[in-house]
Amino acid sequence: MNLNLKNKNALVCGSTQGIGKATAIALAEEGVNVTLVARNREKLKAVLAELPHPENHSHIVADFLNPRDLQEQVIKFVEKQHGFHIVINNTGGPASGEIINASLEAFENAFTMHLKCSHLLAQATVPFMKAQGFGRIINVISTSVKEPIPRLGVSNTIRGAVGNWGKTLATEVAAFGITVNNVLPGFTDTERLTEIITIKAKLEDTTIAEMTEIMKNYTPAKRFAQPEETANAIVFLASDAAGYINGVNLPVDGGRTKSL
Repeated sequence: MNLNLKNKNALVCGSTQGIGKATAIALAEEGVNVTLVARNREKLKAVLAELPHPENHSHIVADFLNPRDLQEQVIKFVEKQHGFHIVINNTGGPASGEIINASLEAFENAFTMHLKCSHLLAQATVPFMKAQGFGRIINVISTSVKEPIPRLGVSNTIRGAVGNWGKTLATEVAAFGITVNNVLPGFTDTERLTEIITIKAKLEDTTIAEMTEIMKNYTPAKRFAQPEETANAIVFLASDAAGYINGVNLPVDGGRTKSL
């Protein structure tokens, strides 16, 4: 299968660890010119050095709690360097906890990082995509879009909002050769999952090892995903081969999500 991604330009958010980093590497391996985005300059430089042909790639330092600055930096980059055919919206998840105990600030920060930033990045990049007659916006969200996850109240709420934003945008830009899809990772072996396991183990008065096995058994595959497995799904959706897939919520969860 020819993915036809060589020499495309991709903006990959949250790309210093986990699924974001794995996606940046996978795209670079397909010949994509990758621009990494995160708030830690040193970590960005370290990932940049890991990419195949690092001279073809670049980075933007930005904090997703400051969406206007993020948008301005991307616009400046586009003016000086190039536009983006592919945008991967991805950033760290909100803190764990029951929704009844969540503060308004927690909702506001999550809404800013996940929805406002995605929206402003779309506004900054869609004009170029329209001009090219090709574009891919892929939102890395969560299976909670389909089935809320216990003790992730803020995340469940905001992820659902991003899912509906993506579906709405998909209908508006499809005629220009642009697709917008949501990838819904399940339990993936990342720092985020380690944090969730640690909290759940404490709440349920068990060990981290025992909680790890319990959570693996929630999944028919009886294991956690590797970030690279989710990255592979993202790369496919970014390619020519997925040109008629638009507005979908794609779980990458080993079959854990029970809803259709």
